Amino acid sequence: MSDDLVLYSLDGCPYCQKVHDALDDLGLDYETRWVEGLHSTRNEVKRVSGQRAVPVLVDDDRGVTMAESANIVEYVEKTLAPAVDA
Repeated sequence: MSDDLVLYSLDGCPYCQKVHDALDDLGLDYETRWVEGLHSTRNEVKRVSGQRAVPVLVDDDRGVTMAESANIVEYVEKTLAPAVDA
């Protein structure tokens, strides 16, 4: 799988953990970029996604950047899972 998956995440965030679990369950390779707890310091997340909330998934292979854990999990299951099975 691609090394171009990046998950912006906050330690202890249950929404972020939900996304980590989905990626791990599928055995996907991804990089986690841990962010600070203070929203105002999340400049890299703001730069890539236009907002400072996490989780944010960046899939460079497909040109996709998305937020909201439910949307990310759905994307992972519908788009990335078939690539793992292929």
